[in-house]
Amino acid sequence: MKSETMVHNANQIALFWLSYPHDEAVAGVLSHLRRYWEPRMRVQICDYVAQGGGGLHTLALEAVRQLS
Repeated sequence: MKSETMVHNANQIALFWLSYPHDEAVAGVLSHLRRYWEPRMRVQICDYVAQGGGGLHTLALEAVRQLS
Protein backbone atom coordinates (compact mmCIF):
# COMPACT_ATOMS: atom_id res chain seq x y z
CA MET A 1 0.00 0.00 0.00
CA LYS A 2 1.24 3.51 -0.70
CA SER A 3 2.46 5.33 2.39
CA GLU A 4 0.06 8.21 1.74
CA THR A 5 -2.91 5.85 1.61
CA MET A 6 -1.78 4.02 4.73
CA VAL A 7 -1.37 7.29 6.66
CA HIS A 8 -4.75 8.54 5.44
CA ASN A 9 -6.47 5.31 6.51
CA ALA A 10 -4.82 5.29 9.94
CA ASN A 11 -5.71 8.95 10.44
CA GLN A 12 -9.35 8.29 9.51
CA ILE A 13 -9.49 5.64 12.24
CA ALA A 14 -7.91 8.07 14.71
CA LEU A 15 -10.40 10.81 13.81
CA PHE A 16 -13.29 8.44 14.52
CA TRP A 17 -11.95 7.91 18.05
CA LEU A 18 -10.99 11.55 18.65
CA SER A 19 -14.05 12.39 20.77
CA TYR A 20 -13.36 9.54 23.21
CA PRO A 21 -11.14 9.84 26.30
CA HIS A 22 -7.49 9.63 25.28
CA ASP A 23 -6.68 6.15 26.60
CA GLU A 24 -9.90 4.71 25.19
CA ALA A 25 -9.19 6.36 21.84
CA VAL A 26 -5.69 4.89 21.60
CA ALA A 27 -7.07 1.48 22.58
CA GLY A 28 -9.79 1.80 19.93
CA VAL A 29 -7.31 2.62 17.18
CA LEU A 30 -5.06 -0.22 18.31
CA SER A 31 -7.96 -2.66 18.36
CA HIS A 32 -8.99 -1.67 14.85
CA LEU A 33 -5.48 -2.12 13.52
CA ARG A 34 -5.20 -5.55 15.11
CA ARG A 35 -8.63 -6.72 13.92
CA TYR A 36 -8.92 -5.32 10.43
CA TRP A 37 -5.42 -4.67 9.07
CA GLU A 38 -3.71 -7.70 7.64
CA PRO A 39 -0.26 -8.57 9.04
CA ARG A 40 1.73 -7.05 6.16
CA MET A 41 -0.15 -3.75 6.59
CA ARG A 42 0.66 -3.75 10.31
CA VAL A 43 4.33 -4.42 9.54
CA GLN A 44 4.32 -1.61 6.99
CA ILE A 45 2.86 0.95 9.40
CA CYS A 46 5.23 -0.15 12.18
CA ASP A 47 8.16 0.35 9.80
CA TYR A 48 6.75 3.73 8.82
CA VAL A 49 6.58 4.82 12.46
CA ALA A 50 10.11 3.51 13.07
CA GLN A 51 11.23 5.90 10.32
CA GLY A 52 9.52 8.86 11.97
CA GLY A 53 5.82 8.40 11.26
CA GLY A 54 5.40 11.79 9.61
CA GLY A 55 1.81 12.83 9.02
CA LEU A 56 0.22 10.35 11.40
CA HIS A 57 -2.30 11.67 13.90
CA THR A 58 -0.98 11.38 17.45
CA LEU A 59 -3.62 8.79 18.37
CA ALA A 60 -2.58 6.62 15.42
CA LEU A 61 1.07 7.10 16.26
CA GLU A 62 0.57 6.02 19.88
CA ALA A 63 -1.50 3.01 18.83
CA VAL A 64 1.10 1.86 16.31
CA ARG A 65 3.83 2.13 18.93
CA GLN A 66 1.82 -0.28 21.08
CA LEU A 67 1.22 -2.55 18.09
CA SER A 68 4.82 -3.68 17.83
